[in-house]
Amino acid sequence: MPSVVPASGPLATAYAACQALAQSHYENFPVASRLLPASMRPHVAAVYAFARVADDIADEGGDAAPVRRQRLDAWQRRLHAAVADHRVDLTGSRDELMMMALGHTIRSLDLPVSLFDDLVSAFGQDITTNRYASWTDVFDYCRRSANPVGRLVLLIGGYRDDALARSSDAFCTALQLTNFWQDFGRDWRAGRLYVPRDVQAASSASEADLAAERWTPGWIAALESCITTTRELFDRGRFVCDGVRGRLRFELRVTWHGGMCILERVNRDRALLLNNRPTLGGKDVPLLLWRAVRWGGAAA
Repeated sequence: MPSVVPASGPLATAYAACQALAQSHYENFPVASRLLPASMRPHVAAVYAFARVADDIADEGGDAAPVRRQRLDAWQRRLHAAVADHRVDLTGSRDELMMMALGHTIRSLDLPVSLFDDLVSAFGQDITTNRYASWTDVFDYCRRSANPVGRLVLLIGGYRDDALARSSDAFCTALQLTNFWQDFGRDWRAGRLYVPRDVQAASSASEADLAAERWTPGWIAALESCITTTRELFDRGRFVCDGVRGRLRFELRVTWHGGMCILERVNRDRALLLNNRPTLGGKDVPLLLWRAVRWGGAAA
């Protein structure tokens, strides 16, 4: 079971800073939501706060790439220092409070710091890389940008099982890919394109058409191929939704259905993706909960 976070005192204040950041950012799915066991929520919020700040550093376009890289490296060094330092100083900044909470989470739950280093590595890659040659390259990025989060959630929940971890990797990669296709137009305008170049070539999809705001049959076909690959990963990710227990099981099933719902809307609106971003809203919540309750299980 996760380490109990004090209800009051310095550590409670530090974790509250993480929770406040988690609740202030829009995501496809709530972070450290009430569907999770209460004992897990502060630790999941601490992991999210670390990743959120690192992602913001990498994406802040106002700073030159070398400056963002230096700031990201400094954030990583602060993480390692926080793991080694047991002191809690409430006079520090919001970022220092969040680091204190994360340091406590990592020490008390024996989480691998290497998973956080992987996250930083992926965020650093966002600064310098905006095209991918093949699925191998995209999957390597997802291995460091998305999969560590799923593995950390399992560890926080007390699960240390290789089969669950592998299924979680597939699930998290599917969620990351879904976000890429959901944000296709937004990423293109920011200079990023995650559809592998070999998929583009096989579909006769040209970046020149995107630059001219032409959404061609080639790009529709390229996205169809990407959606097919993503669905296969969601299928492999069902196992982890059955392999955990209690509230975490329900949380993962709701998240799985939420990801699939967005993917189906991406598929339905493929011809509009350059200027349209499919999303979920409050009206979708009852359906997702109903589908999670009626979950059909998965083959091991």
